[in-house]
Amino acid sequence: MADLVRYFGTATGTVQGVGFRMFVQQNAMNLGITGWVKNMSDGTVTMELQGPQAAIDRLEAIIREGNYFIKVQSFGLEVRDVVAMEQRFEIHY
Repeated sequence: MADLVRYFGTATGTVQGVGFRMFVQQNAMNLGITGWVKNMSDGTVTMELQGPQAAIDRLEAIIREGNYFIKVQSFGLEVRDVVAMEQRFEIHY
C-alpha cells in the first residue's frame, strides 16, 4: 500500500449547483481516494482528500479542469493528518 497523505481543500468559482460535489466524489472513488466534500454557506466547497500522493495530484488536476458546468477559479490544498481506517468518500451536508 502506498504511503497515504491527506489534504484539506477549498474550491472557489462556479462550484455550487452544478454537480461539483458528485463530480469530486466520483473522481475520488475512481482514484481510490477517501474523505469528504461539502458546500459552504459562502459559496465555496471544502473537502478532505486522502490517498496516495499521485492519486491526489491527479484529482487536483481533474478538479482544476472542471467541466462544461464546473468552473473552478481557485483550488488550494493544506496538509492534514491522515485519518486511520477511513474507507469511503462522502458528500457532507
